[in-house]
Amino acid sequence: MSTERAHHVAIAAFRYGWPLVGIARALRLMPAPPASAAVEAMGLTFPAPVGLAAGLDKDAVAVKGLWLAGFSHVEIGTITPKAQPGNEQPRAWRELDVRGLRNRMGFNNDGADAAARHLSRLRSSRVGKSAVVGVNIGKNKLTSAEDAALDYAYSARVLAPYADYLVVNVSSPNTPGLRDLQSVDALRPILEHARAGADEGSPGRHVPLLVKIAPDLADADVDAVADLAIELGLDGIVATNTTIGHERGPGGLSGPPLLDRALDVIARLRVRVGASMCLIGVGGVTTADDARAMIDAGATLVQAYTALVYEGPFWPSRVNKTLGRQ
Repeated sequence: MSTERAHHVAIAAFRYGWPLVGIARALRLMPAPPASAAVEAMGLTFPAPVGLAAGLDKDAVAVKGLWLAGFSHVEIGTITPKAQPGNEQPRAWRELDVRGLRNRMGFNNDGADAAARHLSRLRSSRVGKSAVVGVNIGKNKLTSAEDAALDYAYSARVLAPYADYLVVNVSSPNTPGLRDLQSVDALRPILEHARAGADEGSPGRHVPLLVKIAPDLADADVDAVADLAIELGLDGIVATNTTIGHERGPGGLSGPPLLDRALDVIARLRVRVGASMCLIGVGGVTTADDARAMIDAGATLVQAYTALVYEGPFWPSRVNKTLGRQ
């Protein structure tokens, strides 16, 4: 089965088979994490450290199944203001020799308004109310860099009412020019507009706002983003996205090859931002030991995606249960 076809099958399984996942949880085949695994961050309670990174559930259609499978939080997206098809196929590949994935999807999604409808229905259900849901937002491919801030403001405003936290994604390598927005001068208005949009969309409630950065940033640029996050009062930083530092073909690579750099970036950020800011470590986490290493490096929370592909649907429950016992 092609990589993208397998992706769609998996999403359908979690979307329509979530009652079976709930039964597996009740039977302790996918047990909930122990209370000792809980993490307090950004004014929220996460039942365990390891959640799902953005990229799998792009349109918020499979949150129930993914949540019940044992992820401590589910980050949906990346979502753009308008629906877009993404890049031409093929655009996703398995890198079996390193147990990695490579993709050049290009933010294929149904748009912010559709995601808001899905999230509204989710939040009306008992399971949906209990889930911790992050919303990852980006700009449309055809939106100019000059107008990018308006894209982020729109999505933040529309989606904030249903989000436990928002993530500004300026680090995907698959939208032309997007990573250029990680420069402080370009990033500042984007984060300011996203904050204003979130506040407008969810008045009276502070929706935490984070920014997601690439592993390919130079150390000085990592420091600059950290300083900007402090200046603007961001709630956190997600590090890191996929890397283009490989010679395997087009697109960003995820999985074990990314772990060492992700650990380095998290450690650097922790020194820079101090102890209080939330850092979400993502990149190459496959085992409980990997997750523990990310936490020891300074991560408040951990995310994974590629590990689910290779390890299967029992993986999130298993790894969070192990972390709860450590």
